[in-house]
Amino acid sequence: MEPFTTLTGIVAPLDRVNVDTDQIIPKQYLKTIQRTGLREGLFADWRMQSDGTPNPEIFMNQLRYHQATILLTRDNFGCGSSREHAPWALLDYGIRSILAPSFADIFYNNCFQNGILPVTLKQEEIQQLFAAVAKQNTVEVTIDLSNQTVVGPSEFSFYFSIDPFRKNCLVRGLDAIGLTLQRESAITDYEERRKLEAPWLFQDLLDPTE
Repeated sequence: MEPFTTLTGIVAPLDRVNVDTDQIIPKQYLKTIQRTGLREGLFADWRMQSDGTPNPEIFMNQLRYHQATILLTRDNFGCGSSREHAPWALLDYGIRSILAPSFADIFYNNCFQNGILPVTLKQEEIQQLFAAVAKQNTVEVTIDLSNQTVVGPSEFSFYFSIDPFRKNCLVRGLDAIGLTLQRESAITDYEERRKLEAPWLFQDLLDPTE
């Protein structure tokens, strides 16, 4: 997992509440367990209009947001099912951080496991960001995980809270597997010791030719 320390990027607006994971990536795109190649499914049902033409209101169809790395949205983002494909699709598109007033719990946790920083800001701070985006062609902000700040145009600076353990994992680029592998030597030592203490537990792992 790629470490997250500081990110400066273009903010893409998605002015909708209760965006669920089926809207983030519809079910027909869940045919793979690979974390790449999912960007085509991101917000797929919103990207095209009923007549088959691109929806000009969705940020993905606006050239100015093609290099966006930060998503700005509303309350309860990521609700619905627990599919991990949702953060995978966002990451595959290039989104490394999401700014919102609140997140669904499972989606929030899945973001940290995939190198995405979900930032919870106050309602008035989110509204200020939406107002800035509406006034300018593009808005860049800097997210500093070390100082836990979001700094942007007009010299505004917003502070956000984050669990220290999750913060440390993001800075170091560690997901659950990465954390476990840090104890690989101790795990191997334990397994070897248990093979001597209780060999019958490992009968199905023995070479039948031995």
